[in-house]
Amino acid sequence: MPEISRFFGIVIKMFYRDHAPPYFHAVYGEHKIVVHWESGVVEGQCPGRVLNLVLEWCHLHSAELDEDWRLASERKPLKPIQPLE
Repeated sequence: MPEISRFFGIVIKMFYRDHAPPYFHAVYGEHKIVVHWESGVVEGQCPGRVLNLVLEWCHLHSAELDEDWRLASERKPLKPIQPLE
């Protein structure tokens, strides 16, 4: 699963063979969530502070997430996305 961003101990990944609707995985220690950025649905649990950071990053980079999802569906290399600072 390619890593597309990393910030504050949070790793953002996207699979090549995932199904629609578009989503990404966020991992923080033993916590794992799946974020469907078009609908705003979050599956799984993580600390509230981590969730807020992930959602802020997602909001800032939704167009880049769309592009990486398209690339993944075409089995092309994904582009790294700027982390939160």
